[in-house]
Amino acid sequence: MTIEIARVPVLSDNYVWLLHDAASGETVAVDPAVAAPVLEAAEARGWRITQIWNTHWHPDHTGGNAEIKAATGCTITGPAGEAANIPTLDVRVKEGDRMAIGAVEAIVLEVPAHTGGHIAYHLPSEGVVFVGDTLFAMGCGRLFEGTAAQMFANMQRLAALPPETRVYCAHEYTLSNGRYALHAEPENATVVARMAEVERLRAAGEPTVPTTIALELATNPFMRAGDVDTLARRRAEKDSF
Repeated sequence: MTIEIARVPVLSDNYVWLLHDAASGETVAVDPAVAAPVLEAAEARGWRITQIWNTHWHPDHTGGNAEIKAATGCTITGPAGEAANIPTLDVRVKEGDRMAIGAVEAIVLEVPAHTGGHIAYHLPSEGVVFVGDTLFAMGCGRLFEGTAAQMFANMQRLAALPPETRVYCAHEYTLSNGRYALHAEPENATVVARMAEVERLRAAGEPTVPTTIALELATNPFMRAGDVDTLARRRAEKDSF
């Protein structure tokens, strides 16, 4: 990897990700829920935030935009389909558009379902994807503005990325997701083993993400759903689990 990635825990369970390219000096903040801890984390590393990338409009992903921009003059990029809900946007992107941090390219993937215009940022050369609230460790986002069919398509699309791709989601939900995964697939020994590790990490105050596409293919009941109806049933179950 040429990009350094730092985790900034904020609020109760959000992660803001800082991407830093030493060659260009650029730093991207992905989904800054709030400003102060993100600015402090960048300053502590000697980084200056030059860009913000939003995956969707929810306030716990965009709440820090204005203050960070005021402090740094950064450029804010986000989904064109949600521009009305993200008034701080400078750049509106859609499927197939390309962003860059230094010489490293990010490809925009449209993954609607959690919100109507949700996007992800895939950096193929780095083997990483920033998925916001679409894919979680052993979970997926709630269907607030979209359909199970859309989420099923998202799972299939992300599953097609190289298995070693590291998945950076925006929340620490793995314990609760894993409990449902054990319910959905009680005979899945890989889920049982993973949950033991997740419980150990969380007891120690350690994060459980990033994850990988390969690990999600083995343990995520939504990525493993064989059809739309199965995903829909599992999502409905998880909503009240």
